[in-house]
Amino acid sequence: MNSPIRVNSEVGKLKRVLLHRPGQELENLMPQYLSRQLFEDIPYLVHAREEHDEFARTLRACGVEVCYLLDLVAEAVLFSGERERLVDDFLSEIGISARGAEQPVREYLLGMPAPQMLNCMARGVRKSDLGRREPKHLVDFIDDAYPFLADPMPNLYFTRDPFFMVGTGVCMSSMANAVRARETLFGQYLFSKHPVYRDTPLLHQRSDPFSVEGGDVLVLSGEAVAIGISQRTAPQAVEALAERLIGEGTGIERVLAIDIPKTRSYMHLDTIMTMVDRDKFTIHASILPVIRTFSLTRKRGKLAIEPGKRGLAEALANALQLDHVALIQCGGNSIIDAAREQWNDGTNTLAVAPGEVIAFSRNHVTNGILRDNGILVHEIPSAELSRGRGGPRCMSMPLWRDETELLNRITDEHATLAGRNGTAKSDNR
Repeated sequence: MNSPIRVNSEVGKLKRVLLHRPGQELENLMPQYLSRQLFEDIPYLVHAREEHDEFARTLRACGVEVCYLLDLVAEAVLFSGERERLVDDFLSEIGISARGAEQPVREYLLGMPAPQMLNCMARGVRKSDLGRREPKHLVDFIDDAYPFLADPMPNLYFTRDPFFMVGTGVCMSSMANAVRARETLFGQYLFSKHPVYRDTPLLHQRSDPFSVEGGDVLVLSGEAVAIGISQRTAPQAVEALAERLIGEGTGIERVLAIDIPKTRSYMHLDTIMTMVDRDKFTIHASILPVIRTFSLTRKRGKLAIEPGKRGLAEALANALQLDHVALIQCGGNSIIDAAREQWNDGTNTLAVAPGEVIAFSRNHVTNGILRDNGILVHEIPSAELSRGRGGPRCMSMPLWRDETELLNRITDEHATLAGRNGTAKSDNR
């Protein structure tokens, strides 16, 4: 059966994309627990949603069909009848802070229609949501100031990370931080239970022991993938994923592993570089001297690893089978502009077509340089969205690049399913 997804490059014409509109999970961020949730600041939800809606409008204006993650997961659990199983899987991973609360939380979630239930999973379950409970265990008698029974998922609007597409297959991420691991449950149910997406080939399991996240994976072409060795992706995971990608009939012949500094500022590969055209990349130039590259290919039936002997540009050109590629510097030649705009995701662009990208308007220096290099830049506001430390690429998961006849069939199936279920949409609109 034909796969319902296809992503053979970072810059092919984008036709369908998966987003999550920020929800009440941002309202459950608290100053004293920000580091636990991987945030440095608290976005203002009203304006964050306005900015995200502008992102979606810009995508649609570029001819992209926008799908919302929780809407598709709601369709998946309704179609499969496995709403209770999803709740049980969720309960097994939420790290409930008080023993004996599992059943009340289960009843609380299952008492809602599927779309509202999923939004509640994302926003987290406050102790106050369940009202006062009679103490039964010692921990109930101890003053526990932590206000949640289930942590919120404020990073969920970064749909790039919990799973990622390579060719016609999907890889479930094994997340580096426990607070984000539950996000991959939504992907697991989407790609195993949804009537449209359940036959997507699975190339990587969320249970793999070494961490890998979608922000570190760039599909350079139908034959080559770049994967960052970063704060969030381990070298063991890169090697294991290369074994699968090169040996699974995916068409991938080379994985370019790119070793980057292991810091919060450079948490993923796409925080320091993204592809903006078939031979052009953004780059945070100050780290070029410390980047190392490794080429992973299959030779005589075994995975071969060769350290790169030249710089990043040469390694990318070799992987793409080009004479050369251009590295467009974030912030230009100014170390001040480069540092400021990289922190605000100036390198993190989303290509909607070759040489056409969406970028945050606040990174005006880098956007001007991109235009000087022939790139069409669509700017979106980002005063609040950028507080989560992720740009347009982080906030999107392409499902289909380049139009084929199968796209129309999938669109028809989406419309038929929505009409048959009459599913009330969540607050993703």
